[in-house]
Amino acid sequence: MRTFVAVAILCVVLGVAAWTGLGRATVKAALIGTPKTSPTLVVERFQGGAPKPVAPFSFVDGEGRRTELADFAGRFVLLNVWATWCAPCVREMPSLDRLQAALGGKDFQVVALSVDRGGRNVVEPFLKKHELQNLALYLDQQAAVLDVLGSREVPATLLIDPDGREVGRILGAVEWDAPEIVAFLRKQIGRSGPNRDRGMVKTSG
Repeated sequence: MRTFVAVAILCVVLGVAAWTGLGRATVKAALIGTPKTSPTLVVERFQGGAPKPVAPFSFVDGEGRRTELADFAGRFVLLNVWATWCAPCVREMPSLDRLQAALGGKDFQVVALSVDRGGRNVVEPFLKKHELQNLALYLDQQAAVLDVLGSREVPATLLIDPDGREVGRILGAVEWDAPEIVAFLRKQIGRSGPNRDRGMVKTSG
């Protein structure tokens, strides 16, 4: 009986993932989860390599307004691609919320971009249920960002510099407000100099 129930649950999850069009890697993450990536590895990934351009794509904010990365020009952006049904995503969301509370402002922004097909009707209740009060609502119901990333795995997080270039990326869950990561981000923000006022962020009401 237990085997039958387990198989039934697996079929449901696979069916939902197939309906959302997010691929096998995402299904695996949603089913078994992954251990959180160490803060030290996160810093190493973000320090290594030269910044590279990010292909343009658009999404919407909580008011349905078209939004692009260019709207955040002049600040560092931590772009986190997630979904409400992804267990590793759910695990790291509170730390993203705390990171936005600690560093968010004119020089830094966490953009938690949901790829849920259900859009606002699914994501907004999730944010309220988990008391995530510092993250604005951003939605990509067509999952266009996954084509830009060249990966179907979530969560995926990119650090974008004030010029809109990718500094580094991490696949998998992270404790984003760990002291090592916060210290690293503060240092990067300080090095970038005063905000150049090259764009104003759109936030949901």
